[in-house]
Amino acid sequence: MELIAIFFGIIPGFAWLFFYLREDLHPEPKSLIALTFIFGVASAIFALGIQVVLSHAFRGFGIGKYSFVAILILALVEELAKFGGAFFAVHKNEAFDEPVDAMIYMVVASLGFATLENVGALGGFVSGYSGSATVSEIINVSSMRFVGATLLHTLSSGIVGYYWAKSIRGFGSKGNLILGIILATLLHTLFNYLIITSESLSYSILLVIIVGFITLNDFEKLKEKAI
Repeated sequence: MELIAIFFGIIPGFAWLFFYLREDLHPEPKSLIALTFIFGVASAIFALGIQVVLSHAFRGFGIGKYSFVAILILALVEELAKFGGAFFAVHKNEAFDEPVDAMIYMVVASLGFATLENVGALGGFVSGYSGSATVSEIINVSSMRFVGATLLHTLSSGIVGYYWAKSIRGFGSKGNLILGIILATLLHTLFNYLIITSESLSYSILLVIIVGFITLNDFEKLKEKAI
């Protein structure tokens, strides 16, 4: 059953990866895509380590695990980790040569991040049932992560990628990257806060749908810069 959980933990990330790569007018080198994805996975491990340390610090300062401050800081850690993964994978590569590339590689790194997170979440779900969770239950959880957490990671990183492109490709301020990270962190924080405080997933799903349309519009703007 654990292998089934791993399989369905991987599917959401690769499904979104296929969708975004189809949108690229000038396909990126597969080797660089794979490297960025791996760096995204590594960034998730790095972020987890930082979050464990911060969780201990929160307790020491009396900050609640599910307080807004804790959620905000942990979201910032994840957004910085994903950006770091993409940056170190591609920033010196000659294939990183179009505005839209910043957004594409940020999304790829985020999907590597989300894939490891999904595998961990589904693995924990199965373990919680002492290995007795059914395939149907695993698929249901995987489906929710497909439209929830995985999509959130792609959208927040897409925002960072859009503003990263504006900061390095000569059609915006150099400070745009910081703005992108701030906006992505706020989106990530709000999504997680709604998940924790609301009895329904409707508000969180509605949030990512609205932001999804905005992010796709940004993606189209960057594609026009490549023509």
